[in-house]
Amino acid sequence: MSTVTPANLDLPPENWWRSRTARRFRRHRLAMFGVVMIAVLTIACVLGPYVLPYDQLFIDLRARFAPPMTGGHIFGTDPLGRDVAARLFHAGRISLLVGFCAMLISIVIGTVIGVLSGYYGGRVDAALMRFTDAFLSFPSIFLLLALAAFIRPDPLMITVIIAVTTWMEVARIVSTEVRSLRERDFILAAHMLGLSNRWIMFRELLPNAIGPIIVAATLTVARAILLEAYVSFLGYGIQPPLPSWGNMLNGAQQYLGSAPWLAIVPGIAITLAVTSFNFIGDGLRDALDARSDLS
Repeated sequence: MSTVTPANLDLPPENWWRSRTARRFRRHRLAMFGVVMIAVLTIACVLGPYVLPYDQLFIDLRARFAPPMTGGHIFGTDPLGRDVAARLFHAGRISLLVGFCAMLISIVIGTVIGVLSGYYGGRVDAALMRFTDAFLSFPSIFLLLALAAFIRPDPLMITVIIAVTTWMEVARIVSTEVRSLRERDFILAAHMLGLSNRWIMFRELLPNAIGPIIVAATLTVARAILLEAYVSFLGYGIQPPLPSWGNMLNGAQQYLGSAPWLAIVPGIAITLAVTSFNFIGDGLRDALDARSDLS
């Protein structure tokens, strides 16, 4: 049975790339800069450890605190003589993976709660939104630190903890969008055809609310990367010897005067990743908004 959506959202890739939304996104310079930077960071983190002459666990005590661009160490070495570039790229794999996986879990939780709340309304909406408000009443960073302090801080658990503390905004966005769509003619037609509530929610309403969800997803990745770095910097996140951008900053704080590159390199990586995802989110929001000034 075909859906009753007002527009066909399942466009072939070549048609989507020529669509008005895609053209508007490509004209957003900061968004395109973000796409390029995320692509560069991802490729560097995936391929970097294979092309560098040193492994991230290789220790050379004779090369301790080597400055950048000396002895084959493009970003220098740390207090144990380990190559900073190798550790940075390996840490990037973990930080980016935590960010993407936390975003996926957060989007799934927030979307399901938002769709149920917006579609059923009434007591269901009140109960789910009060549940969401209960989570929002706690500052996310304190809730994250409290959970991390009592749970084994490996990448999987850190990902789950970040997801559990970042789904609330997604739920509110989806609930508002679904509430505005459920009275449209195509939804009334779906009811008249006798389609089930599940079909209407996830095959009719959800595809038409996908724009705000995509924007929220990109911003959630940026937030998850920043939260992981923050928690790891405080010592409650990814634990050494497994590197992440956050715990690399933690290990560098006592060497800010003598070896500043130990903090500058992961700090720049975090800044580029978070800023780029925010730029992409801004570009998607403007491209999907017909009232935007983008031509």
